[in-house]
Amino acid sequence: MFTVLFVTWDGGGNVPPALGIAAELKRRGNAVRFLGHPSQKAAIDVAGFEFEAYRHAKPWSVLAARSAMTAPFAYAAVFTDTGMGEDLVESVQRTATDRVVIDGLLVGAMAGAARAGIPYSVLVHTLYGVMFPTLTTGPLSVIARVKRINPGPLYASADRILAATLEELDVGSHAGVDYTGVDFTGPVVPRNLRENPAAASIGRKSASAPLVLVSLSTTAIAGQREALQRIIDALGGLPVRAVVTTGPAIDPAELRAPANAEMRRSVPHEQLMRQASLVISHGGHATAMLALAHDLPLLIIPMNLSFDQPVIGQVIAERNAGLALGKKATVGEVRAAVERMLADPSSNPYRQAAVRLGALVRSQNGAEVAAGLIAAERPCPARRGGAVRGVSG
Repeated sequence: MFTVLFVTWDGGGNVPPALGIAAELKRRGNAVRFLGHPSQKAAIDVAGFEFEAYRHAKPWSVLAARSAMTAPFAYAAVFTDTGMGEDLVESVQRTATDRVVIDGLLVGAMAGAARAGIPYSVLVHTLYGVMFPTLTTGPLSVIARVKRINPGPLYASADRILAATLEELDVGSHAGVDYTGVDFTGPVVPRNLRENPAAASIGRKSASAPLVLVSLSTTAIAGQREALQRIIDALGGLPVRAVVTTGPAIDPAELRAPANAEMRRSVPHEQLMRQASLVISHGGHATAMLALAHDLPLLIIPMNLSFDQPVIGQVIAERNAGLALGKKATVGEVRAAVERMLADPSSNPYRQAAVRLGALVRSQNGAEVAAGLIAAERPCPARRGGAVRGVSG
């Protein structure tokens, strides 16, 4: 049995993959705990894991409103927060720890582990071909270097780099990365935000019309409420039934809903995807992969233009499994894209492409593969190139 520490942050889609891998490690008899922002405690408690809140890291809430100008700097401050590294070291000193798994964006935590000589693995929860360049080039790299943090060598020093995605969907070829496949564990919703049992009937009105699931980011992003309203307005003029999940950052009461749309804070997406025909998403990795796993095409409208969402939209469009529009897409543009993607269900090329990609997504259990690598008897540097297949542990 191993004792495993996951070092995470309050970022939305980054948490479910870590929880899924942690659950598999626990199922195999390992002891697992999390170190993260205080706002994560409720979700991690619900998932059944011990939680430690950061003491030295700067306060942070992913739901705080930030302008398009200030948001990138705020996120960069989180990723390079050396207080996380101090907390990591203190946690390992308090509790004997066999494995440390650090969220792939938290280079401040990696720096603390490296200075203390604590071995660690890196968990990449999206396309590696987006995450690594984001950390090593451009403004974030400059901010990191000002703090005497060099993300490139910190990645190279990791025991393993675990990418919870498909190698076939990544951008470029990357030696030294273990592609585990996707983990389909859904986000854990605190009890006070869970829907009541009546939610099981969501989306069943006018069952003859195709169901469209709309879900943008669960984090607060400037301009997202306005974009969501345009999407809702576009669907209001179509023969579809829509279910819109706003997440904790947007109050459904702030939006004008047409008669064919049901507005909810949160509903488990897998429940709706079983009956949906199309998903409209911001391009978050978790939502996009879950949609593909259900053979569903995607209309992607990125909200955060500085990270992975535009690239995921591009990847989906290039593989013909959906379309991508800009954040300020008009009502008419959204409506035209939806009509195009729902036309001729018997030979819809977008659905056919989504089915092909869905088979790939379902071919690996990311949580099982990643858990097997983390709990390997002798941890070793990441294998050079290629995907890891069928690892057990």
